Order: sequence, then C-alpha cells, then structure tokens
Amino acid sequence: MRVLVTGGAGFIGANLAIGLADRHPDWQVAALDNLRRRGGELNLARLRQAGVSFTHGDIRVLDDLLALDPFDAIVECSAEPSVLAGVDGSPAYVIQSNLVGAYHCLELARRDGAHVVFLSTSRVYPVAGLMSLELRETETRFELAAEQAVPGASPAGIGEAFPLTGARTLYGSTKLSAELLIEEYRASYGLRATVNRCGVIAGPWQMGKVDQGVFTYWMLTHHLRRPLRYIGFGGSGKQVRDLLHVDDLLDLIDLQLGDPTAWDGVTANVGGGRACSLSLLETTALCAEITGNAIEVEPSSETRPGDVPVYISDCAKLFELTDWRPRRDAREVLMDIHEWICDHETAVRLALESG
Repeated sequence: MRVLVTGGAGFIGANLAIGLADRHPDWQVAALDNLRRRGGELNLARLRQAGVSFTHGDIRVLDDLLALDPFDAIVECSAEPSVLAGVDGSPAYVIQSNLVGAYHCLELARRDGAHVVFLSTSRVYPVAGLMSLELRETETRFELAAEQAVPGASPAGIGEAFPLTGARTLYGSTKLSAELLIEEYRASYGLRATVNRCGVIAGPWQMGKVDQGVFTYWMLTHHLRRPLRYIGFGGSGKQVRDLLHVDDLLDLIDLQLGDPTAWDGVTANVGGGRACSLSLLETTALCAEITGNAIEVEPSSETRPGDVPVYISDCAKLFELTDWRPRRDAREVLMDIHEWICDHETAVRLALESG
C-alpha cells in the first residue's frame, strides 16, 4: 500500500507518517510539505529515519502533486491552521492552502482512485452559534448547560447536528468548503473519502503558538518561565477546549486506512470529549505541577476574533461506528509534551521565540 501524507513535515502530518511507517513496514509512506511553517524542518530527519520518503512540494501547485507516483490513499493534513489567518491581512494564503490545496489533493486522488482521509476542524461550527450557547460557571471553568435551544449542543459537547449557518473564521470556512468539495467528488467521481472534524490535537513535536497549539504553548511557556495572558471572557482563564493526543489520532487514522469502504462517506467529530478537556486555568495548574514552575498569568479582557468560551467535541456519532476511544487523558498529554520539551529544549526555544 502506498500512502501520501500532505503537510507531512508538520506536527500532525509527521507524527502520522512516522507512526504509519512504523506500524506497517510493508507500506510505502511518503510525505509532502512546503516547509513554510517554522519547525517543519526539524521533522525531516525523523521522517528519513522512519523510512518515509519526503518531497518538498506545495499543494497549492497542482503539478507538484501530479508529478508524484500513484498512491492508494492520501491523508490530507496540509493546512494553514491558525484561526487568526487572514484577519489582519490578505486571505489569499489560507484560501489557496486550505481550499485550492484540497481541490488539488482531490484531483490527485481522482487520478489514482485513492481513498482520501481529510483532517477537517471543529472550526466549521459557526462562532455566533457557539457564542449563543447557555453556560454555567464553576470555580475553574465554563461548562455547557444542560438545557440548550440549539440542536447538537449538550453538556457532552457539540455534535454534527449543530447548525452550520453563519461565519466561522476564514480557517473554518475554507475547511468546510473543502468538506463540501469532497462530497461532490464522491458523488461525481465515486471517490472514497472520510472526513474527521478534529478538535485540538496535541502532543510531542508540536511547535505551539498563541493562535494554534495552545496546550503545547502553555507548557512551553511554563517550562521557560515566560509570562502568559488569559485573553478574553473576563480574563478568568475559564475558557475550555477538549484535547486529543496525536497518537490517539494515529490509532483512528490507521483504522480508517485499513477499511476504506466502511469509512467512505463518514463525516464525524474527533476529539478528546468532555473527559479529556481543560480550561486555561486548569491547564495552568497542571503545567505548574508538572514543571514545578509557577508563573504569572495576566488577565486581559480583549476577546480575539473567532474565539469562543467553550468547545468540546461530542464524538457519539464516531463511537457508534467503531470501538476506537481516546486512550490518554489530559495529564498524560501534557506530561508527554513536557518530556519532549526537556529532551529538545534548544529546538523548542527557537519555536517559541519565532512565535
């Protein structure tokens, strides 16, 4: 089996490519990346050591993809992942990468008859809808209230029935547009495809920044004893996200690649769920405990564009399809990140300084 991982030098892409090559020595796993994002170059030696072939190419350029040998499956991990992308400037890069790039990957899949596993995002759910939800406040976090007027919302999180009308950031809109394009390719060309709407993915080798990779960024900043801010929602740090270890995601992708017919047409939320979620306030306490460093966290009332107080993935639909479940809790995710930081401090210092 020949598998292409696009965005294959990025955090998720590299971990998936390396993990698949390690689990399946008989597979030919290839990675393609434009190396635009800082830190991607650090994964090249890891890919090479794992036996993953690497091509320096750009999904925005169709010829870069069509020049590749045929593949049986494509794991589409390439994206401009920042929720702030295009807010203060041109939307060109996020649209070209996330939408035009997805179209080019679909053209490659159409050429080869390849199964596409597409990593989408929880950001497809509109901001205004998420902001309208009823919350209750506890000592350390905001929670979704038991009674909600919006379909698809409950204390378990946000399900796929949540209404999709409204704005959702350029990042979210380009990923949702790509989802719609995938469905058209399935209908028009018989393409087999699976869409995973991922919440926050975290783990070793993530170059965390304020606008993407927040849990890794929080641990990096604690380790290096740098100041932090609780931004928005009263500056309390009670905003909540679920998180999923990248190796748990690998387990799921491996299952999907192994049975493309069963997973064809599935669009499902993928995340840690309520059981593996943290507020920033709770994350601060865990990071201080793990690192032994208590640092200053300054409150800021400013709320950034596209931010929401709570997002938790309700994965009930996914759980009806498979026995897969997240195996690592929030503490384990943060401890793995900290161990990686300690082992690669020079590289992660550079990543933090460039953010």
